[in-house]
Amino acid sequence: MKSNSTYKQTFWFSVINYIAIAIGVFSTFFIYPYDLSFFGKIGYIDSLAQMIYPFLVFGSAQTIIRFYPVLNPENQYQLFKFSSRNIFILSFFVGLCLVLGSFVFKWDLYFYLYYAFFLAVAMALIELYKRQVANLNKIAVPALFEKIIPKIAAPTVLLLFIFKLCTEQNALLLYLFFYFILVALLYKYLKKYFNAPISGSYRNLFSHISKKEFYKYSFFAFAGSFGSFLAFRLDGFMIPVFLDFELGGVYRVGVNLASALAIPSVGLFTLYAPQIATYIKNEDWVSLQEKYTQTAIFLFFLGVTVMGCVAVGLPTLFQLLPKTEKLFEALPVIYILGANVVINMGTSFNSEIISFSKYYKFNIIAVAVLVLVNVLLNFLVLTQTSLGILGVALATFISMTFFNMVKLIFIYKKMKMQPFTKKYIRLIIVQLILLVFVYLMPNLNNLWINFFVREIIFVAFTVFVVYKLKTVYLLKTL
Repeated sequence: MKSNSTYKQTFWFSVINYIAIAIGVFSTFFIYPYDLSFFGKIGYIDSLAQMIYPFLVFGSAQTIIRFYPVLNPENQYQLFKFSSRNIFILSFFVGLCLVLGSFVFKWDLYFYLYYAFFLAVAMALIELYKRQVANLNKIAVPALFEKIIPKIAAPTVLLLFIFKLCTEQNALLLYLFFYFILVALLYKYLKKYFNAPISGSYRNLFSHISKKEFYKYSFFAFAGSFGSFLAFRLDGFMIPVFLDFELGGVYRVGVNLASALAIPSVGLFTLYAPQIATYIKNEDWVSLQEKYTQTAIFLFFLGVTVMGCVAVGLPTLFQLLPKTEKLFEALPVIYILGANVVINMGTSFNSEIISFSKYYKFNIIAVAVLVLVNVLLNFLVLTQTSLGILGVALATFISMTFFNMVKLIFIYKKMKMQPFTKKYIRLIIVQLILLVFVYLMPNLNNLWINFFVREIIFVAFTVFVVYKLKTVYLLKTL
């Protein structure tokens, strides 16, 4: 019954995310191209917020997953309250540092940090509330708020700015306001299922878990989160600095479209995080290995299927749409980042396994190495080559592939687990052959017919062949 509930939550989570992606794709094709520079500024603020946000959360979101299974309901409430309090305290001190820093640092783009700070506060609270509802196995409704509202916010403020209904400053402030509406909605939903009492002492909480272990885990979670920004989001920060906001907007278009591939993995990873923590706590390695392999196969199948649809259909679709000259610049970026997402999905929940095990410190080492590789590669392609955003995408792909391989090897060495089986390898070969076959098909004269024929043939062949081979267990189950 719990498994069915999990799949149901994942299904609706994915549906909601794809609705959000549909809104995002519509905006990408019909709204963002009219002012990619302003869209780039929104992306830049978002990247800055991603840099600040780990300092505000400081591992709080991960700790409520890590320690939740070992606490009784009363202490679970106290853990959530303690984590919330820490975010507000840290937000005050980080905000104070930003104000004082403005008197020291003379940087033309410094004022964007103020927008980013308030966005980071909202992101920190959103992440904490998301983790708590994941503990309650409730992610569908929060996903509706979290995925839809930001997708509406960006095109709304851009349209208001384009039609001169508000200034750039007011448009950016309105963008932040959307996020705080999201915070309020998530908090209200969380209180419906998890209404923490106001009274209670944290002393009882730390009699059940070690305060030293709590802060040590929080620190390593923070270091991993901040390192993840430097490893995975640094490109959004560096492009406007070394190139310009318009190219930052073009790159963000590629990121947005490629991110559609990761939707099922986000849902499954969010839902499975508490289960993984429980498996590891109970040393149930058999169940963990089974879930590890099944999830990897299922996500790789979905990732290649969606990526295949993008590869065989997007060039034709771009020809059918108005004002998409700039979007063609994003096409190679979409392919490279899409392949990057598929590899990440296909290696399953490596990070979660390491994070909730006794080896969680390894994440810091792995992320530190990744940061070094990614920063150097991005700096080299932006300063020593003329590759531009294509070079940034390649740097990200190389860094992420290396990162995932390192995690795979580490888990195999320490826990004797890895997701690859004969069925999985067969799936990889079959799907890649089908993708190449359809991609190399001759184009038809009519663009609309060409688009739909190629998409239908690829999806139909892929689902039929994979289903008949009985390679993907979850496909048969669903």
